[in-house]
Amino acid sequence: MSDLINKKCVPCEGGVIPFDVSEIHKYQKKVDGWDIIQNENKIYFLEKKFNFKNFLESQSFINHVGKISELEGHHPDINFGWGYAVIKITTHAIDGLSENDFILAAKIDQITNV
Repeated sequence: MSDLINKKCVPCEGGVIPFDVSEIHKYQKKVDGWDIIQNENKIYFLEKKFNFKNFLESQSFINHVGKISELEGHHPDINFGWGYAVIKITTHAIDGLSENDFILAAKIDQITNV
C-alpha cells in the first residue's frame, strides 16, 4: 500500500489548482484499481466499483466509507445496492483532483484489505 494511507486530507476551500493529467497519472499508480474519468464538464474523478456477496456486505462497506470520510473531512459520491458499491471521488471546491482524493481512495481500499 502506498504512503497515502499515512496522510490526512487537508481542508480545501478552493483557490488551489487541480492536478493536471501527468500529476493524476503519477498518483493513480499509488492506488489500486481506481479509474480516472472525466465528466461532461471536463472535471476529473476517481471511480471504483466494489463487489460483495450480498446487500449487508455492501451496506457495511458503505458505513465504513462514511466513517473514514467524516474523519478525513472529504466526502465521496456513493452508489450502492445488492452486492456492489461504486465510489466516485473528486475535490468539488476546485473542480478536479487533488492529493486528498488519492488519500481517501487509499484509505477506502484499506477497508477491503482488512
